[in-house]
This record gives sequence, C-alpha cells and structure tokens, in this order.
Amino acid sequence: MDNNNQNDSRMNNGKKRDSKVKSGNSLVKIGIVAFISAMLGVGIAFAGFNYFGNSNGVADTSSTGAAGTTQVSNTKANTANSMSGAYKKVNGAVVSVINLQKQEQQSSDGSLNSIFGDLFGDSNSGDSSSDSNSDNSQSNDGSSSDSNSSSSSNSSDLQEYSEGSGVIYAKQNGKGYIVTNNHVVEGSDSLEVILEDGTKLSAKLVGSDSTTDLAVLEIAGNKVPATASFGNSDNVSPGDPVIAIGSPLGSQYATTVTQGIISATNRTVETQDQNTGQVTGEATVLQTDAAINPGNSGGPLVNEAGQIVGINSMKLASNTDGTSVEGMGFAIPSNEVVKIINQLVQNGKVERPSLGIKVIDLDQITDASQSSLKLPNNVTKGVVIYSTTSGSVAKSAGLKKNDVIVKLGNKTVSSVADLHSALYSHSVGDTVSVQYYRNGKLKTAQVHLTKKTSE
Repeated sequence: MDNNNQNDSRMNNGKKRDSKVKSGNSLVKIGIVAFISAMLGVGIAFAGFNYFGNSNGVADTSSTGAAGTTQVSNTKANTANSMSGAYKKVNGAVVSVINLQKQEQQSSDGSLNSIFGDLFGDSNSGDSSSDSNSDNSQSNDGSSSDSNSSSSSNSSDLQEYSEGSGVIYAKQNGKGYIVTNNHVVEGSDSLEVILEDGTKLSAKLVGSDSTTDLAVLEIAGNKVPATASFGNSDNVSPGDPVIAIGSPLGSQYATTVTQGIISATNRTVETQDQNTGQVTGEATVLQTDAAINPGNSGGPLVNEAGQIVGINSMKLASNTDGTSVEGMGFAIPSNEVVKIINQLVQNGKVERPSLGIKVIDLDQITDASQSSLKLPNNVTKGVVIYSTTSGSVAKSAGLKKNDVIVKLGNKTVSSVADLHSALYSHSVGDTVSVQYYRNGKLKTAQVHLTKKTSE
C-alpha cells in the first residue's frame, strides 16, 4: 500500500477512536446527570414524606439553627386590599369626646312630667317649643349654664361625666367640625376632645338634635390633624365589610378599630328618652356585627374606601325577654347624618313641626283611667293627650286633655313613637288631619302645622 492509503487508514482509525471517546464521554455525562437527578428525587421525595407523613402537617425546621429556635420571615404581607388601608385614611380624624359637668347636675329629672312624651313642648311653661341648645338652659340648682361654651364654668368645678367618640369631617373658615352623638354631649357644662396624638382641646357645641341623636362640635382649625369624608349610605349592602373606630371604655383605648360587615340596611329601631327610658320614636339605622362598645358612640363606621357610611350610636345587648345577644350594633346612616349636621351648622338646630302637646301611650295608664276615657272596646292602642300648651296648634285645632289620638294623616298611631314618626313625615306649613276619640266618639281635626320646634 502506498503512503496515502496508510494515512487514510490511520485517519479512519483515528476518527473511530475519537468517536468512541466522545461516545464514552457522553455516556459518562448521562450517567452523572441521571445519578444527580436520582439523588435529588430521593431528597425531594424524602422531604415530602417527612412533611406529609407527619400527622400534624408540620415541616421540619431543624436546619434553621439550634434546637427550639426559629427566625422571622422577611416576606412582607400584602395588605393593600385589606381594611387597614381604610383605617389609615380615617384614624387621624377620630377623636375622644369628654363631657364635663358640675357634680350637682349629674342627676336625672324625676318629676312627674318626665314620664310623659313631650312633642317638643316646653315642660315648664306654656311655650309650645323648647330648644335644648338654648344658651340659657337651667341647671338643677336653678343657675344658668351655657352648654355651647367651654368656658361657661370654672374648670375646677367640673368633673368628667362621660366619654364618647367623634370624627372630624371638615376644616373651614379657620374652624374644625366634629360630628358625634347627642347623648355623648347632653347636659355638658364644658366639652373637650382628645386627638389621636393625645392633644387635648376645648370644644364648643355648635348644635345638637336628640331626635336623630346627633351633635356637632367646633375646635380651632389650626389644630385639625386630618378630616374624614362621607360615603353614600344608600350604596351599602348586607355583607359589605366595615370597620368601627372609637374609644371603647374611654380615651384609654382611643382609636380602637373593630371589623365586621353590614348585617342589614334600613333597620327600624326604637329610640328612647335618655332620662326616662320611654320610647319616643323610631330611627332607621344600619346594623353591623362590628363590635360596638360603650365609648364607641359618635365614632365612624367606615367602608373599604375609607369613607364614613354611618355614625355609631347604639348596640343591642339583650332582647325583650332578656336573652343576651352579640354582634348587634347600629349606626346612623351617613346620608341622614349629613342632612342633619348641615342644618346644625347653619342654624344651630333642626326645625320640625310641633303639635305642642304632652302625651302618653294608652296602654301605659291604669285600667281605671282608661275606663274614664269611655273608649269603644275595640280601641286598645293610641296616644292620650295629657296636656296642651298655650298657643299650640293642637289647642287651636280643638284638641284637649284626655283626647286619644289614633291617626295622624294617613298613618295609624298606636304609640308615642308612631305619633313622632307620623308628625315628622310632615313639614312646617302643612295641614294634617288628626283622628281622635273624645268621650267614646271618633272625631277629626285639621291641624295647620305653623308652629315649629327645634331640638
């Protein structure tokens, strides 16, 4: 063979050897990869067995350090869609409200007149209207007090009577405006508010309305740390998440937040006179299962957007048979709140039609007294007129003591609450028919609601 053939033969042999070497290397690599994969598989399977095989479903954390130790995760929870965002929008505007009173004023009126429902007639005179916001209201000792001024009494003579909550909703013309409940500030000789940072400020009562249980306070505008906005309460639905913010049990627990849902809308509840406990009317409120405790009164009920949809006012702790209940809180809807507080800021009061009479539920008087009314046997519900005030529209229409009102306008009247609701569905200037029994006979009077009252 010539040299060229020999060289070709060597080259071919070399190529074959290179091919064998490369093939061997590939097999080795495949083997290594297979081995590693197998070991990883065993490790994963073992870890899975170790976790899922554990009856408590607890992962083995023994590799984190010494036995019994652990560490804090650096993973940050995403709370952008939680109610904490809503809380941060409102909490700076929430305040504690302190009601200060003279010690001798801290007692309720136990007089005979206090048992009668008063349709905004003056309980002490013939004037058919009374103004609970009067700058010259009389205290129990007969002295004059100014409930609208924080400087009306020497602070050394005042004691803390009660605490509640409120929320700053506006800063205008150098003033800050706070909404709270009427029952939080009722009877005060002086008022204070405590801001979120603990700053204590004097507050002035702009106006209050016992019918809706709302009041507006005023503080210096340069002290306002934040304001909250109102949402549309007509847009809330059962199941919507909400939070309640306030000072349960007082300012020691200021800006406490509790979470729940809207349990019901347009819930009708009875309202009561704070002194006598007598039912005076009905209110349409939002029901929530967010915890509402003493001291939360006047604080905001807030939706996911951080808007006020209600002002917390009351809770139901037990029903009529004494059964204890939980998660039954109520708030005044924001649409009603805005309507009332705007009137309080503009006029210092809310004006409504007045009949100028004192009344009591028929079923609250004795059988002997009922028999003297000579009512038909089928009349068991109604409202008995106890007295009419001088110059009242009721007296002008011919209504008298012992008349039993059973209907006002197109609404049946079975109680004082019914009479309030029927009357307040009308405006000053309306003429309304009143059906009543006198000496057993049904009569009708046309009452022109020219008199107005303020609460």
